[in-house]
Amino acid sequence: MTTDTRIATMLDVPVLRRLTGSGMVLDAEIGVTRYAQSGHTLSLPSLLSRGLYTLLARVDQQYAMGLFRYRPEDLIAHIVYMAPELEPGEDTTLWLHLLDGMAREAGRNGAHTLIAEVEPDSPLYEVLRAARFGAYARQTIWRHDPVEASDDEPLLLLDEEENGDQIGIMALIASSVPTMVQQIALPHSELNGLVYRKDGRIMAYVGVAEGKHGVYLLPCLHHDVMDEAEAILQSALWQIERAVKVPVYVAVRMYHAWLNGVLENLNFEEWLEQVVMVKQITAGIKHPGFARVAMHGHVEVQPYTLHSYSLVVEHPLSDEEFE
Repeated sequence: MTTDTRIATMLDVPVLRRLTGSGMVLDAEIGVTRYAQSGHTLSLPSLLSRGLYTLLARVDQQYAMGLFRYRPEDLIAHIVYMAPELEPGEDTTLWLHLLDGMAREAGRNGAHTLIAEVEPDSPLYEVLRAARFGAYARQTIWRHDPVEASDDEPLLLLDEEENGDQIGIMALIASSVPTMVQQIALPHSELNGLVYRKDGRIMAYVGVAEGKHGVYLLPCLHHDVMDEAEAILQSALWQIERAVKVPVYVAVRMYHAWLNGVLENLNFEEWLEQVVMVKQITAGIKHPGFARVAMHGHVEVQPYTLHSYSLVVEHPLSDEEFE
């Protein structure tokens, strides 16, 4: 068996075109804002976005590609896309090599954690577990058609996040999110946000990402403002101009499950159930690869030491997906 995990070059364009015809989106935010997640396809121009790292893995004559996004100031890398789509019962050796390569490259670039969002009934869920990803939180993605424009000012207004709000947002997360999952609750550096202040403290934060296909919201509210939750979310929808043009998606993780009823009252519909999978990595440390070992007629996966390094490149910025 021959294996290779490396940077995708221009010579690999034909392979990439074939692979991106059907794949798996593992980043809900990017999926609903940029790529129309339900289509499970990714165009080649999408690979040229700033901060996306692309790997191409090969086992014998089988190929797979994977993308993750990472910025050094975040410490967390997020798998965006893997292709082609994994079929039930398919041998997973190739996928384990690809996941291992992404973890090593993320660690080499300074990330401490690699995460992926996957449906619990997806074949990839078990592959992630085999690759030593742990299930940290369940989340529900709620969807609303473009909201109706209104000139009526909401009951309360939210402030746009400022640089000086980071300490207040971290304090909010520390007081409203279980310790084990606080690291994945922190908003990444490119996520814009709206904050709700009460008595000088930030009591609610709504992360906002806008794209060609939708608006994505990631709320974090203190329990002391539960009675104001509906007004807070209504205000966020009113203040986001693009919400009247494209669907709005809200990610609610299990530690904020009480928000599900609030979204029902706002006429959102449950759209997708996911599990947030997390792998702790150490920068600069190589992780084991995987090889096929036949035992009693079955194919099992056992670790072995990789003697080659996979490579990665950060692509230049392309604005096509943000128009």
